[in-house]
Amino acid sequence: MTDVLIIGCGVIGAAAAMELSKYKLSVTVLERENDVAMGTTKANSAILHAGYDPHPGTLMARLNVRGSELAKYYCEKLDVPYRQCGSMVLAFTRADLDTLDILYDRGMKNGVKGLEIISGDEARKREPELADTVLAALWAPSAAIVSPWEMCLAFAETAVKNGVKIEFNTEVTGLERDGGCWRVTTDRGVREARYVINAAGVDSDTIHDMVAEHDFEVKPSRGQYYLLDKSEGSRVNTVVFQCPSEKGKGVLVSPTVHGNLIVGPNAEPSDKHDTATTAEGLDFVRETAKLSVPGVDFSKSIRNFAGVRANAGRDDFLIRKAAPGFIDLAAICSPGLTSAPAIGEYAAELLGREGLELEEKESFELSRRRIRFKELTDEERRKLVARDPSYGRVICRCETVTEGEILAALRSPVPPCSVDGVKRRVNAGMGRCQGGFCGPRVVELLAKDLGVTPDRIVQDREGMWILKEETKGVPGSV
Repeated sequence: MTDVLIIGCGVIGAAAAMELSKYKLSVTVLERENDVAMGTTKANSAILHAGYDPHPGTLMARLNVRGSELAKYYCEKLDVPYRQCGSMVLAFTRADLDTLDILYDRGMKNGVKGLEIISGDEARKREPELADTVLAALWAPSAAIVSPWEMCLAFAETAVKNGVKIEFNTEVTGLERDGGCWRVTTDRGVREARYVINAAGVDSDTIHDMVAEHDFEVKPSRGQYYLLDKSEGSRVNTVVFQCPSEKGKGVLVSPTVHGNLIVGPNAEPSDKHDTATTAEGLDFVRETAKLSVPGVDFSKSIRNFAGVRANAGRDDFLIRKAAPGFIDLAAICSPGLTSAPAIGEYAAELLGREGLELEEKESFELSRRRIRFKELTDEERRKLVARDPSYGRVICRCETVTEGEILAALRSPVPPCSVDGVKRRVNAGMGRCQGGFCGPRVVELLAKDLGVTPDRIVQDREGMWILKEETKGVPGSV
């Protein structure tokens, strides 16, 4: 039996696992997919929001501001790409100007530091590519950009290094209270736990309904994006928002920590796991973004993608005790990524109220360093290659990712098992050719490390086969 069982290993589940790994507890995370960060965490705007949008007095407001501070701290400690570039919310109309006043007032009440409403001329002075129609902007210097999947991975790796167990490819199918503990039925057998945390993202309502009365429903919202080449990466230097609406924070234009430009999202109802992109949705994103930054060159797009958010028709997160020893971390929509480390803290606090003894460990390992070959000086590269020749073999030319970096990821506390899993860890395949050159070499390295033939390597999720075994004479064979 484990002390705490966490369902889901997106950034919320990983943050909760890391927080609980500070204490003398046994903790297990069950993840339906074959890797961390496989849902909303890997397909979002990669923004750490300042905290002016949530309504004052809500959990969302408190956890957003606290999470922003903690995210900055953990990204530094755990070597996660992070840049505090600030953000602007643009006003184009009289009504928008009123919205800026509302957001400014909310932010001041929420404790956001450095907020300022600036004129359109001042906004264009800071960001020359902004449209001439911008009347004013809300400037939030504490906003930042981050690598969302690497932040989740860093939390998960830290948890594992401090004793947490993660079980992948394990789907929860039932929960039952039995003699003061929880019997958790999965497609790979039964697990027992004293306490359970529901961090199942868009499926958090389904997990909740296994233990308590149905009282909320996740109404998934799909957002579509453009990822543009690095040649567009300096089009803006800050995160550029339009005024939010009932559909969300609107279409943004933002640099990424990897040097690209990201544009999106729209907001449309969808199925929970429908991450398809559409011509109509992408047209809307493109035309709406041009209102803010007319010069964006969408011919430089290298990838389109979509993510699904766990909206539940609320203005707040749903974080609470749902049953004895059972905590919901549900309806975590934006700013969930920003709030994640603070949500982890709060989850531990709630479990403590439920009777879980939180005795701190004598030692807690909070360190992580990753070699990024392309960021090294020539002298550092020479010394590294002399010590380990695998760092002298470049696998991904677009991003200058070496074999040594991939091998290091394969030996990490939470190693990848797919081509996209390697991409999320070291950026191989994130460049202009999107894996066209390095993909076969990544497959080869994965197959060798896992001790399987290349046809057993998946692109991302289980069943997403890249190769098919040749069977001569069989109709339909390759």
